[in-house]
Amino acid sequence: MAAYFPDFLTPSSEGRGLSLEGGVDRVLSTPRRQLKQEIGLLAASGGSPFAAKALADGEREALLLLGAALREYHTSFIAPVGRAMGTAVRADVDWRSRALREGGTEGLWDTFRPMMRWQSPVLEADYPVDRDLYLDGRGLLLMPSYFCWRRPVTLVDTSLQPVLVYPVEKPAPVVSTARPAELSVLLGSTRAALLQEAASRAWHSTSEMAAAAGISLPSASQQLSVLRESGLLTSRRDGKHVLHSATPLGRRLLGNPHG
Repeated sequence: MAAYFPDFLTPSSEGRGLSLEGGVDRVLSTPRRQLKQEIGLLAASGGSPFAAKALADGEREALLLLGAALREYHTSFIAPVGRAMGTAVRADVDWRSRALREGGTEGLWDTFRPMMRWQSPVLEADYPVDRDLYLDGRGLLLMPSYFCWRRPVTLVDTSLQPVLVYPVEKPAPVVSTARPAELSVLLGSTRAALLQEAASRAWHSTSEMAAAAGISLPSASQQLSVLRESGLLTSRRDGKHVLHSATPLGRRLLGNPHG
């Protein structure tokens, strides 16, 4: 299995609204020099794409076959999960936007733990290979992806707009409409109360959570840790306080599919 994915297969949309055909046309319009370079990198990393030499040379028949394959892939694998994909991405963007509004940049970066960690002025990520990306004054585009798995990825060509593609949590329809009584059975009454409180606004301190649930501070810390390890809660430090917020998965468990 190759460790490299050609950049030309994920062209920039230059904003919203790029259609499937627009994206395919963008891929098929890749300059020959870029095709040759990236197909070469793919081969060097262990990949053996169909008609590799013909693609690298930009031959028309090979490009038409690639376009047909992209359309078929969309029909077979992407279109069937289109609604779920949109729900997951919207929930992710809403959650992180809320964290940014209420916690600033630090609050935003904390939502990406543990796969990414902000250690000013460096963003550390659990990346598939060891590499450094320098922005050199350029902004970093964060792109949520339904198909990205476990770790973020970026483009190999450092001359392109820096993009960090990260995985979003997948919808969990089986538990997305849990009622309060069912939630208490599933999590226990204390954890259910803590999760409901965490979802009432973006961030709560541990003491606020303990008071709302009517439990001691040590007990709250222990129960919040269980919720965090289960992926239902995220936490960040703010000075002397630790703040907590429900994740999109936690909000769906409470019956709010859009976070």
